[in-house]
Amino acid sequence: MKRNLFKAILSVAISLILLISIPPLQVKGESLTPPKNEMRAAWIATVQNVDMKSGMNVTQYTAWVRQTLDQLKANKFNAVIYQVKPTNDALYPSKLAPWSSYITGGKQGKNPGYDPLLIMLNEAHNRGMELHAWINPYRVTMPGQSLASLAPTNVARTNPSWVVKYGKQYYLNPGLPEVQNYLISTVKELVANYDIDAVHMDDYFYPYKIKNEVFPDQATFKKYGKSFKKVDDWRRNNVNQLVKKIYSSIKTTKPDVQFGISPFGVWRNQSVDPTGSNTRASVSNYDDLYADTRQWMKDGSIDYITPQIYWSKTLSVAKYSTLLDWWSNEVQTYANVHPVNLYIGVADYKVALDSDKAWQNKMELPNQVIANRANQIAMGQMHFSLKSIQKNPLGYATILKQQLYNYTALTPAISWNNADQPLAPTSVQCIKDAAGIKLVINDQNNEQPRKYVIYRFEGKDVGEYQNPLNIVDVVYNSKGNTVFLDKTANPNKQYTYGITSLSATGVESMDAYIVTE
Repeated sequence: MKRNLFKAILSVAISLILLISIPPLQVKGESLTPPKNEMRAAWIATVQNVDMKSGMNVTQYTAWVRQTLDQLKANKFNAVIYQVKPTNDALYPSKLAPWSSYITGGKQGKNPGYDPLLIMLNEAHNRGMELHAWINPYRVTMPGQSLASLAPTNVARTNPSWVVKYGKQYYLNPGLPEVQNYLISTVKELVANYDIDAVHMDDYFYPYKIKNEVFPDQATFKKYGKSFKKVDDWRRNNVNQLVKKIYSSIKTTKPDVQFGISPFGVWRNQSVDPTGSNTRASVSNYDDLYADTRQWMKDGSIDYITPQIYWSKTLSVAKYSTLLDWWSNEVQTYANVHPVNLYIGVADYKVALDSDKAWQNKMELPNQVIANRANQIAMGQMHFSLKSIQKNPLGYATILKQQLYNYTALTPAISWNNADQPLAPTSVQCIKDAAGIKLVINDQNNEQPRKYVIYRFEGKDVGEYQNPLNIVDVVYNSKGNTVFLDKTANPNKQYTYGITSLSATGVESMDAYIVTE
């Protein structure tokens, strides 16, 4: 054993280790090489326990998280969008919101005895996957739920004047400055306390309209909307201000944390606005939800946008390809303060289950992914939601795994937040292990990267870094001493590894640290 250990140490000492420059990435569309940077995220919805059952103890919950993330990792997903504030509550200990009933299955405010977000976050990072914390700002209850059922500490009960009822649900009133300040403080608390990669909001701003019912904010408009002639413009401004202030709060707290929003798939129809999309949707962001997605781009108050294009490529009233092109034009035309990454929300939940017969074709969703890649502006997709990926109707997820997600991709960079390139790690040891090849990354650089990319090449020569097929995995930096075990290495082959650094904004180092086994 000692002799073998000495040989391993000696092998490391005399191994070929050098710094080399990585060739520049190819221009998009220059070759058929699949995208090296591509968002592949899964939404994990906790509201009404859509994707997560309630009542798990810490052992059961941790096992579920690990099993879930192992499956997503095996399918080459690189991010999870975890719903941590579904209804003005929290799946983490908060001083500003009560415990969610969706974790315990009991009354809102009941402590599960563990931190669901922290466990999900740590396990995601252990697998090299990003975690985007998904919040729903205004929603207080689900349909038919009473205010009395909420925890006594819920602000909807401590500040009942902040609440309005619309239809069968209660909401925080978006027009109140106190509500805005409260919501901003909840985001600040979340970002300050957790090492999340992003804050994520979906399409629930002002609620979807109910026929013959007016949203009850006339008194608020009279008090605070005097500079606006129309209540619609005031409502849009309320949302715009919240988005802008949340973005500012995130960047003040932790500049590298992203802020992304996944709105409804149609901004406006061309019939009401010549710059709108060639669609005939019955709902639009601008006119019905008061979510002016274009303004957020103009203001530079989001890092990414993920329109929910939950329609097939053949649906005449809202064709997938039409909306893909329209949103691509939006980010190119209006994101002038800084770029905005475009991802597409795709409707896994419709596969084999929708009245539109196009969803009976197992290739409908894979073909949408192919369209995103061909589009060259969209940088990936987010899948709704976890349970559909797991159920895999028609085998669509198998097609994704085998034909499109059959290699590891890096999440797209947000270099406008910080374009500085990190340095490659200062030392890497390559050690044969019974379970594979162990890389021990020791990084003495003053500025530490957030992640490392592990490239592997057969033999003693270095291959192409721009080809993602050479990526074995991505690993989060563990305070300068990071261990990666390559379990897929063939013991009968010799490999050369190249290890690059990734900044918190996804910028890759110019150089790689090379070590030959």
